[in-house]
Amino acid sequence: MTNAADVIVLGLGPGGEQAATDCLAGGLSVIGIEAELVGGECPYWGCIPSKMAIRAATVLEESRRISDLAGSSTTTPDWNMVASRIRNQATDNWNDQIAVDRFTGNGGTFVRGHGTITQPREVEVDGVRYTANKALVIASGTKAAVPPIPGLDTVSFWTNREALKSTNVPPSLVVLGGGAIGCELAQVFNRFGSKVTIIEAAPRLIALEEPEAGEILAQALADDGISVIVGVGAKSVAKDPANDGVNVTLADGAVISGDTLLVATGRSSDLSAIDTGVLGIDPKAHRGLPTNDYLELINDSGSIINGVYAVGDVAGKGAFTHVAVTQGRMVADQILSKPTAAWNTRQVGHVTFTDPEVGAVGLTEDAARKAGINVVTASYPMESTTRGWIHGPGNKGTFKLVVDADKKIIVGGTVVGPHAGEILAGLTVAVVGKVPVQKLIETVWAYPTYHRGFDAVLAELPDELKTGR
Repeated sequence: MTNAADVIVLGLGPGGEQAATDCLAGGLSVIGIEAELVGGECPYWGCIPSKMAIRAATVLEESRRISDLAGSSTTTPDWNMVASRIRNQATDNWNDQIAVDRFTGNGGTFVRGHGTITQPREVEVDGVRYTANKALVIASGTKAAVPPIPGLDTVSFWTNREALKSTNVPPSLVVLGGGAIGCELAQVFNRFGSKVTIIEAAPRLIALEEPEAGEILAQALADDGISVIVGVGAKSVAKDPANDGVNVTLADGAVISGDTLLVATGRSSDLSAIDTGVLGIDPKAHRGLPTNDYLELINDSGSIINGVYAVGDVAGKGAFTHVAVTQGRMVADQILSKPTAAWNTRQVGHVTFTDPEVGAVGLTEDAARKAGINVVTASYPMESTTRGWIHGPGNKGTFKLVVDADKKIIVGGTVVGPHAGEILAGLTVAVVGKVPVQKLIETVWAYPTYHRGFDAVLAELPDELKTGR
């Protein structure tokens, strides 16, 4: 049995759903295939429920700052309220019927099941083959990466999914991985009463960000009472014979014990599961699907596979929902013969939603130097801005700009502090628009706002980049 449509979308996470929706709106027939939940990781186990938990944890911490600002209070954490909100408001108890109905209501044909690629533009699900007349869009996503640490397979552990489905807070939590997910969830469970230890093998937390960001975040987490261990990885994991917990032995011989273990060591694509070998792409040789700048697949011989695209995490160009959605739009536009900009012309902002938040866009200082740019940087403490000073407790952070001194434009930047993710908007426009530094210096930034910190950090740039104020 063979079913045909103009477009097949393999995986209906944010990117696949966007591509499918746009193709349907453009008059094409679409078959959407999803093995788990329509919407993907973000609304059920990622962005949305985690931010609900972070919102609750932030409110708790703000209540503890009342004694420094407004009087006195007593707050009793209740994780049941968070779990209930995630279950009932965010995920409908991990039921995607509303999303399925939305897709089919727009004219799509929905297939529930695991799809494997049988040839370009053909996918098999449970013995039934589906053929795309125009294009196959692969949006199969990623899953939590589980490192090959001896003994890890002998103990029960959480990934982000189990953490956000949990109905209780463990008395103690050991977090393997100090990236965005590990730090966010560590802070959440700590603020709800868990004794938390973060173990990060890299020299600092959020290692892909500017070093200053990792240092500020590490201090903030330590101030929260979290034990932060960096520069040493886990050597082995074993059950704790004294209880139902775990013991993590580090490379230096230290043993860290906890009631629950959270593995937050990144994400990985399973290319073997969708059988990319039939496309001439060795699944063992790639972490993500190789594509050109228009997201068309490229096989291991270097040839473009016409009519086959990758979007989202599996494309390996940034594991963010906003990346996936943008790529879904890009691919749909190409299928519909509409113009679209190449991926390599775009800038991607991103935020770690800890307290303080960490927002960044463009190149880090190190990446800019490695790219051969004549780099000048400037930094200014968030707490030294007027609004940061007014904010008081919880105001530590920084503004950092990475400037191309020859072109006199900002090529990257980082904001750490309260509402850094929102402040990032102005910096993103400056980087994307290649706004001359002098124009930014001449801007009259509203007072007293957080974003007026740009006025302060721009003033720290050397005089040769300025022609006046």
